Amino acid sequence: MSLRIVFFGTPQFSAKILAFLLEHNQEIIGIVTRPDKPKGRSQKLRPSAVKEFIQRQGLEIPLFQPEKASTESFASQLKNLKPDLFVVVAYGEIIKTNILEIPPKGCINIHASLLPKYRGAAPIQRCLMEGEKETGVTIMEMVLKMDAGDILETVKIPIGEEMTFGELEEKLCEISGPALLSVLKKIEKNTLQKIPQDREQATFAPKITWEDRIIHWEREADELHNQIRALSPNPGAFCYVDVGEERKKLLIKRAKKTLEKEGEPGETLSYGREGWVVACGSGALSLLEVQLEGKKTLPIESFIHGYSTPPKISTRNSF
Repeated sequence: MSLRIVFFGTPQFSAKILAFLLEHNQEIIGIVTRPDKPKGRSQKLRPSAVKEFIQRQGLEIPLFQPEKASTESFASQLKNLKPDLFVVVAYGEIIKTNILEIPPKGCINIHASLLPKYRGAAPIQRCLMEGEKETGVTIMEMVLKMDAGDILETVKIPIGEEMTFGELEEKLCEISGPALLSVLKKIEKNTLQKIPQDREQATFAPKITWEDRIIHWEREADELHNQIRALSPNPGAFCYVDVGEERKKLLIKRAKKTLEKEGEPGETLSYGREGWVVACGSGALSLLEVQLEGKKTLPIESFIHGYSTPPKISTRNSF
Protein backbone atom coordinates (compact mmCIF):
# COMPACT_ATOMS: atom_id res chain seq x y z
CA MET A 1 0.00 0.00 0.00
CA SER A 2 1.54 3.32 -1.11
CA LEU A 3 1.96 6.35 1.10
CA ARG A 4 -0.57 9.17 0.89
CA ILE A 5 1.70 12.17 0.33
CA VAL A 6 1.06 15.91 0.52
CA PHE A 7 3.78 17.75 -1.42
CA PHE A 8 4.97 21.24 -0.44
CA GLY A 9 7.10 23.17 -2.95
CA THR A 10 7.42 26.38 -4.93
CA PRO A 11 10.36 26.93 -7.40
CA GLN A 12 11.48 24.98 -10.47
CA PHE A 13 13.63 22.65 -8.35
CA SER A 14 10.46 21.60 -6.50
CA ALA A 15 8.47 21.19 -9.72
CA LYS A 16 11.06 18.77 -11.09
CA ILE A 17 10.97 16.66 -7.92
CA LEU A 18 7.17 16.61 -8.02
CA ALA A 19 7.29 15.45 -11.65
CA PHE A 20 9.73 12.69 -10.66
CA LEU A 21 7.44 11.42 -7.90
CA LEU A 22 4.43 11.36 -10.23
CA GLU A 23 6.43 9.54 -12.91
CA HIS A 24 7.26 6.90 -10.31
CA ASN A 25 3.62 6.41 -9.34
CA GLN A 26 3.74 7.99 -5.89
CA GLU A 27 0.31 8.84 -4.48
CA ILE A 28 0.23 12.64 -4.27
CA ILE A 29 -3.08 13.57 -2.63
CA GLY A 30 -2.49 17.30 -2.27
CA ILE A 31 -0.01 20.00 -3.35
CA VAL A 32 0.83 23.13 -1.37
CA THR A 33 2.64 26.06 -3.00
CA ARG A 34 3.14 29.75 -2.31
CA PRO A 35 0.53 32.31 -3.51
CA ASP A 36 0.89 33.93 -6.93
CA LYS A 37 3.27 36.90 -6.82
CA PRO A 38 3.61 40.08 -8.91
CA LYS A 39 6.63 39.90 -11.23
CA GLY A 40 8.37 42.07 -13.80
CA ARG A 41 7.72 45.67 -14.71
CA SER A 42 4.01 45.05 -15.19
CA GLN A 43 3.74 43.51 -11.68
CA LYS A 44 1.32 40.99 -13.14
CA LEU A 45 0.54 38.09 -10.82
CA ARG A 46 2.50 34.98 -11.78
CA PRO A 47 2.07 31.46 -10.39
CA SER A 48 4.92 29.48 -8.85
CA ALA A 49 6.79 26.94 -10.96
CA VAL A 50 4.95 24.15 -9.12
CA LYS A 51 1.53 25.65 -9.95
CA GLU A 52 2.59 26.20 -13.58
CA PHE A 53 3.60 22.53 -13.78
CA ILE A 54 0.23 21.40 -12.40
CA GLN A 55 -1.65 23.60 -14.87
CA ARG A 56 0.51 22.52 -17.82
CA GLN A 57 0.02 18.83 -17.01
CA GLY A 58 -3.71 19.23 -16.35
CA LEU A 59 -3.36 17.46 -13.01
CA GLU A 60 -6.52 17.05 -10.93
CA ILE A 61 -4.71 16.97 -7.61
CA PRO A 62 -6.05 19.41 -4.99
CA LEU A 63 -3.88 22.55 -4.95
CA PHE A 64 -3.54 24.86 -1.94
CA GLN A 65 -1.95 28.33 -1.83
CA PRO A 66 -2.30 29.58 1.75
CA GLU A 67 -0.89 32.97 2.71
CA LYS A 68 0.39 31.25 5.86
CA ALA A 69 0.65 27.47 5.97
CA SER A 70 0.71 27.14 9.75
CA THR A 71 -2.72 28.57 10.58
CA GLU A 72 -5.23 26.33 12.36
CA SER A 73 -7.74 26.69 9.53
CA PHE A 74 -5.24 25.36 6.98
CA ALA A 75 -4.12 22.65 9.39
CA SER A 76 -7.75 21.44 9.44
CA GLN A 77 -7.78 21.27 5.61
CA LEU A 78 -4.62 19.18 5.64
CA LYS A 79 -6.00 16.81 8.29
CA ASN A 80 -9.08 16.22 6.14
CA LEU A 81 -6.82 14.81 3.41
CA LYS A 82 -5.76 12.01 5.79
CA PRO A 83 -2.08 12.12 4.73
CA ASP A 84 0.56 9.60 5.76
CA LEU A 85 3.52 11.86 5.02
CA PHE A 86 4.46 15.42 4.01
CA VAL A 87 7.30 15.91 1.50
CA VAL A 88 8.72 19.45 1.55
CA VAL A 89 11.04 20.75 -1.19
CA ALA A 90 11.98 24.46 -1.15
CA TYR A 91 8.50 25.52 -0.08
CA GLY A 92 9.59 28.99 1.08
CA GLU A 93 8.02 29.24 4.53
CA ILE A 94 8.98 27.84 7.92
CA ILE A 95 6.48 25.11 8.78
CA LYS A 96 5.43 25.12 12.41
CA THR A 97 4.73 22.34 14.88
CA ASN A 98 0.96 22.21 14.33
CA ILE A 99 1.61 21.21 10.69
CA LEU A 100 4.61 18.98 11.34
CA GLU A 101 2.56 16.86 13.75
CA ILE A 102 -0.27 16.08 11.30
CA PRO A 103 1.04 13.12 9.25
CA PRO A 104 1.65 9.91 11.22
CA LYS A 105 4.76 9.10 9.17
CA GLY A 106 6.19 12.58 9.72
CA CYS A 107 7.53 15.28 7.41
CA ILE A 108 10.65 14.93 5.28
CA ASN A 109 12.64 17.53 3.40
CA ILE A 110 15.26 17.64 0.62
CA HIS A 111 18.10 20.00 1.49
CA ALA A 112 20.72 20.85 -1.15
CA SER A 113 23.84 20.39 0.99
CA LEU A 114 25.67 17.77 3.01
CA LEU A 115 24.12 18.50 6.39
CA PRO A 116 24.99 19.67 8.95
CA LYS A 117 27.00 21.98 6.63
CA TYR A 118 25.18 24.88 4.99
CA ARG A 119 21.89 24.89 6.85
CA GLY A 120 19.64 27.68 5.61
CA ALA A 121 18.20 29.40 2.56
CA ALA A 122 21.11 29.45 0.08
CA PRO A 123 23.20 26.28 0.46
CA ILE A 124 24.11 25.91 -3.23
CA GLN A 125 25.28 29.50 -3.66
CA ARG A 126 27.17 29.57 -0.37
CA CYS A 127 29.09 26.34 -0.98
CA LEU A 128 30.21 27.68 -4.38
CA MET A 129 31.25 30.99 -2.84
CA GLU A 130 33.40 29.06 -0.37
CA GLY A 131 35.07 27.10 -3.18
CA GLU A 132 33.88 23.69 -1.96
CA LYS A 133 34.99 20.70 -4.03
CA GLU A 134 32.06 18.47 -2.99
CA THR A 135 28.41 18.85 -2.09
CA GLY A 136 25.22 16.82 -2.37
CA VAL A 137 21.69 16.45 -1.10
CA THR A 138 20.40 15.36 2.28
CA ILE A 139 16.96 13.89 2.90
CA MET A 140 16.09 14.73 6.47
CA GLU A 141 13.30 14.48 8.98
CA MET A 142 11.78 17.89 9.63
CA VAL A 143 11.79 19.47 13.08
CA LEU A 144 10.91 22.98 14.20
CA LYS A 145 14.54 24.13 14.17
CA MET A 146 15.63 24.89 10.60
CA ASP A 147 17.46 22.04 8.82
CA ALA A 148 18.34 20.37 12.13
CA GLY A 149 16.41 17.09 11.85
CA ASP A 150 17.81 13.57 11.66
CA ILE A 151 19.50 12.57 8.40
CA LEU A 152 17.65 9.86 6.44
CA GLU A 153 19.79 9.69 3.28
CA THR A 154 22.77 11.54 1.78
CA VAL A 155 24.11 11.56 -1.78
CA LYS A 156 27.40 13.27 -2.66
CA ILE A 157 28.67 14.75 -5.93
CA PRO A 158 31.90 16.58 -6.91
CA ILE A 159 31.83 20.27 -7.85
CA GLY A 160 33.69 21.21 -11.04
CA GLU A 161 35.99 24.22 -10.81
CA GLU A 162 33.97 26.17 -13.39
CA MET A 163 30.52 24.91 -12.36
CA THR A 164 27.89 27.63 -11.92
CA PHE A 165 24.93 27.79 -9.57
CA GLY A 166 22.55 26.90 -12.40
CA GLU A 167 24.61 23.88 -13.44
CA LEU A 168 25.08 22.62 -9.90
CA GLU A 169 21.39 23.06 -9.06
CA GLU A 170 20.52 20.91 -12.10
CA LYS A 171 22.90 18.15 -10.98
CA LEU A 172 21.52 18.22 -7.43
CA CYS A 173 17.98 17.99 -8.76
CA GLU A 174 18.95 14.89 -10.79
CA ILE A 175 20.23 13.05 -7.72
CA SER A 176 17.44 14.24 -5.40
CA GLY A 177 14.62 12.28 -7.01
CA PRO A 178 16.17 8.80 -6.66
CA ALA A 179 17.36 9.60 -3.11
CA LEU A 180 13.85 10.68 -2.11
CA LEU A 181 12.32 7.58 -3.69
CA SER A 182 14.75 5.39 -1.73
CA VAL A 183 13.64 7.03 1.53
CA LEU A 184 9.94 6.66 0.67
CA LYS A 185 10.41 2.93 0.06
CA LYS A 186 12.17 2.55 3.41
CA ILE A 187 9.34 4.40 5.15
CA GLU A 188 6.80 2.04 3.52
CA LYS A 189 8.79 -1.00 4.70
CA ASN A 190 9.58 0.43 8.16
CA THR A 191 13.32 -0.03 7.52
CA LEU A 192 14.32 3.64 7.83
CA GLN A 193 17.43 4.43 9.87
CA LYS A 194 17.89 7.93 11.30
CA ILE A 195 21.25 9.58 11.97
CA PRO A 196 21.28 12.60 14.30
CA GLN A 197 23.19 15.63 13.02
CA ASP A 198 26.40 16.68 14.75
CA ARG A 199 25.43 20.16 15.93
CA GLU A 200 29.07 21.14 16.46
CA GLN A 201 29.75 20.69 12.74
CA ALA A 202 26.84 22.89 11.63
CA THR A 203 27.47 25.84 9.32
CA PHE A 204 24.91 28.24 7.90
CA ALA A 205 23.92 29.52 4.46
CA PRO A 206 21.90 32.74 4.82
CA LYS A 207 19.91 34.04 1.86
CA ILE A 208 21.70 36.07 -0.81
CA THR A 209 21.68 39.82 -0.21
CA TRP A 210 22.33 42.80 -2.47
CA GLU A 211 25.78 43.19 -0.91
CA ASP A 212 26.64 39.56 -1.74
CA ARG A 213 26.15 40.39 -5.40
CA ILE A 214 28.53 43.38 -5.61
CA ILE A 215 31.98 42.68 -7.07
CA HIS A 216 34.75 44.29 -5.01
CA TRP A 217 37.73 44.21 -7.35
CA GLU A 218 40.25 44.48 -4.52
CA ARG A 219 39.44 40.89 -3.57
CA GLU A 220 41.49 37.98 -4.93
CA ALA A 221 40.67 36.52 -8.35
CA ASP A 222 39.84 33.15 -6.74
CA GLU A 223 37.22 34.71 -4.48
CA LEU A 224 35.63 36.75 -7.27
CA HIS A 225 35.57 33.75 -9.61
CA ASN A 226 33.68 31.79 -6.95
CA GLN A 227 31.29 34.69 -6.31
CA ILE A 228 30.46 35.04 -10.02
CA ARG A 229 29.75 31.36 -10.62
CA ALA A 230 27.78 31.10 -7.36
CA LEU A 231 25.34 33.75 -8.62
CA SER A 232 25.09 32.70 -12.27
CA PRO A 233 22.77 32.84 -14.11
CA ASN A 234 20.64 34.55 -11.44
CA PRO A 235 20.59 36.89 -9.61
CA GLY A 236 24.06 37.69 -10.98
CA ALA A 237 27.20 39.28 -9.54
CA PHE A 238 27.75 42.83 -10.77
CA CYS A 239 29.90 45.94 -10.75
CA TYR A 240 29.22 49.45 -12.00
CA VAL A 241 30.65 50.76 -15.27
CA ASP A 242 30.61 54.14 -17.00
CA VAL A 243 29.22 54.03 -20.54
CA GLY A 244 29.58 57.51 -21.97
CA GLU A 245 27.91 59.79 -19.43
CA GLU A 246 25.84 56.99 -17.87
CA ARG A 247 26.65 54.71 -14.97
CA LYS A 248 25.19 51.22 -15.40
CA LYS A 249 25.32 47.83 -13.76
CA LEU A 250 27.39 45.18 -15.52
CA LEU A 251 26.40 41.65 -14.58
CA ILE A 252 29.22 39.17 -15.03
CA LYS A 253 27.80 35.71 -15.72
CA ARG A 254 31.02 33.82 -16.45
CA ALA A 255 34.72 34.47 -15.95
CA LYS A 256 37.95 32.54 -15.64
CA LYS A 257 41.03 33.20 -13.54
CA THR A 258 44.09 34.66 -15.26
CA LEU A 259 46.51 34.67 -12.37
CA GLU A 260 49.65 35.64 -14.31
CA LYS A 261 48.33 39.18 -14.99
CA GLU A 262 48.48 41.97 -12.43
CA GLY A 263 47.29 45.56 -12.17
CA GLU A 264 45.30 47.98 -10.07
CA PRO A 265 41.98 46.47 -8.87
CA GLY A 266 39.30 47.14 -11.51
CA GLU A 267 41.85 48.11 -14.19
CA THR A 268 41.26 46.78 -17.71
CA LEU A 269 44.47 44.95 -18.63
CA SER A 270 43.43 43.91 -22.11
CA TYR A 271 40.37 44.33 -24.30
CA GLY A 272 40.13 42.85 -27.77
CA ARG A 273 41.28 39.57 -29.23
CA GLU A 274 42.39 38.38 -25.80
CA GLY A 275 38.91 39.18 -24.44
CA TRP A 276 38.31 41.53 -21.51
CA VAL A 277 40.80 40.98 -18.71
CA VAL A 278 40.31 42.90 -15.45
CA ALA A 279 42.79 43.14 -12.57
CA CYS A 280 41.80 41.99 -9.09
CA GLY A 281 43.48 42.50 -5.73
CA SER A 282 45.54 39.45 -6.60
CA GLY A 283 45.55 38.01 -10.12
CA ALA A 284 42.98 38.89 -12.76
CA LEU A 285 39.75 37.69 -14.32
CA SER A 286 39.01 37.17 -17.98
CA LEU A 287 35.34 38.00 -18.48
CA LEU A 288 33.56 35.43 -20.64
CA GLU A 289 29.88 36.38 -20.51
CA VAL A 290 28.37 39.69 -19.44
CA GLN A 291 25.09 41.58 -19.39
CA LEU A 292 24.98 45.36 -19.46
CA GLU A 293 22.00 46.85 -17.64
CA GLY A 294 18.98 46.94 -19.97
CA LYS A 295 20.65 44.61 -22.52
CA LYS A 296 20.80 40.89 -23.23
CA THR A 297 23.47 38.54 -21.90
CA LEU A 298 26.30 38.29 -24.44
CA PRO A 299 29.45 36.24 -24.90
CA ILE A 300 32.42 38.55 -24.52
CA GLU A 301 33.30 38.44 -28.24
CA SER A 302 29.87 39.85 -29.12
CA PHE A 303 30.06 42.45 -26.35
CA ILE A 304 33.47 43.69 -27.57
CA HIS A 305 32.12 43.85 -31.12
CA GLY A 306 29.39 46.22 -29.90
CA TYR A 307 31.70 48.36 -27.72
CA SER A 308 35.02 49.13 -29.39
CA THR A 309 36.42 50.64 -26.20
CA PRO A 310 35.85 49.07 -22.77
CA PRO A 311 33.37 50.69 -20.39
CA LYS A 312 35.30 52.12 -17.45
CA ILE A 313 34.87 49.93 -14.39
CA SER A 314 34.03 51.87 -11.27
CA THR A 315 35.46 50.86 -7.91
CA ARG A 316 32.77 52.96 -6.24
CA ASN A 317 29.89 50.54 -5.70
CA SER A 318 26.96 52.93 -5.98
CA PHE A 319 25.37 55.28 -8.47
